[in-house]
Amino acid sequence: MAIGSVFHILRLARAGYVLAREGVFAQIDPALAPPAARPLLAVAKLIARAPASDGSSGLVAAFARLGPSYVKLGQFLATRPDVVGPRAVGELEKLQDKMPAFPRAVAVSIVEAAFGKKLDEIFVEFGEPVAAASIAQVHRAKARTAEGVADVAVKVLRPGVEPRFARDLSDMYFAARFAERHIAEARRLRAIQVVDTLARTVRMEMDFRLEAAAASEFAENCAGDTEFRVPGVDWDRTAKDVLTLEWIDGVPLSDVDGLKKAGADLADLGRVVIQSFLRNAMRDGFFHADMHQGNLFRDREGRLVAVDFGIMGRLGLKERRFLAEILYGFITRDYLRVAEVHFEAGYVPDTHRVEDFAQAIRAIGEPIHSHTADQISMAKLLTLLFEITALFDMRTRTELVLLQKTMVVVEGVARGFDPKLDIWATSDPVVRSWIEENLGPIGKLSDAGRGLGLLAKATGGLPDFLARVNSLAVKFEHAAEHGFHLSAISLEGIGRAEARRARWTAAALWVIALTLVAIWWRS
Repeated sequence: MAIGSVFHILRLARAGYVLAREGVFAQIDPALAPPAARPLLAVAKLIARAPASDGSSGLVAAFARLGPSYVKLGQFLATRPDVVGPRAVGELEKLQDKMPAFPRAVAVSIVEAAFGKKLDEIFVEFGEPVAAASIAQVHRAKARTAEGVADVAVKVLRPGVEPRFARDLSDMYFAARFAERHIAEARRLRAIQVVDTLARTVRMEMDFRLEAAAASEFAENCAGDTEFRVPGVDWDRTAKDVLTLEWIDGVPLSDVDGLKKAGADLADLGRVVIQSFLRNAMRDGFFHADMHQGNLFRDREGRLVAVDFGIMGRLGLKERRFLAEILYGFITRDYLRVAEVHFEAGYVPDTHRVEDFAQAIRAIGEPIHSHTADQISMAKLLTLLFEITALFDMRTRTELVLLQKTMVVVEGVARGFDPKLDIWATSDPVVRSWIEENLGPIGKLSDAGRGLGLLAKATGGLPDFLARVNSLAVKFEHAAEHGFHLSAISLEGIGRAEARRARWTAAALWVIALTLVAIWWRS
């Protein structure tokens, strides 16, 4: 076994001990676990603390003890009910990414190193931290712009965070590879891809230039919206370790009393939250995937403002059509069409029958129609749908699961302001508009136009392509007749590579020989 694997196992064993100690495994029924895991579950129950009085499984406490990487993992798994189940999601959503702030002087040194200037050359003022998380902390500052001195929010990367995340992510990859190799359900849920997505998210969150680009693209998409906006990016004061955005002078949606004092219409605010999210997802195919109350503000003009663009979701045209047709199929009770959409998209293997899948979907859809509109949750519907798809070997589509989880959060925010909110009626203008534009006659014409454009592009490149093919054919024909020619540089390179390999082989043999001598001597 490689020495790296030993370290992976030791660190993962510690993580397993912490999870067991907090009682995470105590509630698992051994009869549902694989036979090989049952002795471990028995040991885990022996070392578990007394159960929490609120009946929680200890997940939040365990991830918090394991450190910032696992806090991020827990938050990410809260977006994957298909992996951890709805109950665990409910607990992991309580996981707060809050850490002690590091000193202002350290933040100043990071800012100065990022720009190669003294702080007073970059900012007019630079305050103490106002919020701190596992990856970064935020300072309120003032910057001189073309319009004068403006308030800005400065996000500074936490020192030493990158190597810690790299180490913990390598452990998670080790565990995911092992799980996919030995557990069929892990292969269906694409355990390695789960870690891939987490790693990609963390890498993007730790490079603030990418977050700035996401904010900039998001702002461009929403430029024409009257009820929703995105803070501007100060590119001159943004680097890999530092992100500077426009300061939002507004009331966070988590402060209900503050919203009431500001004169906000809470029911209408719930409508704006739902419609803004759907507009971003369906119209633009680019949506904020962490739209909880702490990341949403109401500004002085009454507009909804989003912040923190580290986690964003994308949907291609195929996925947006998939979503629209599913929603429309449930509304019209056309379950066969909903099933056909899954098969057309290639999400369900064709080893199954469309009619059987439609029957399973009917089991989800029919109970919905016995409730009033304000009792029907679009997010819950999609959750049930993903549960059914597991029975039909549907491979996990991370972009759709992220969309579904964000919808759960958005729906929760909106109904927190108006418990009687009719999600379907609120969503109808956005969904109907998109369907008419993309699935109706206008959409068919657009598809035809895109197809003609691709055909013209392919046709335009055809002469060059044929010329390259002809050139390759001539070269292969020449090589077949006269053999391949290696230049002096190529031969010299091959010689150097062989010499290096010989030296390393000799060195390895000497190490092995000396090790054997040492073992013989000690014996």
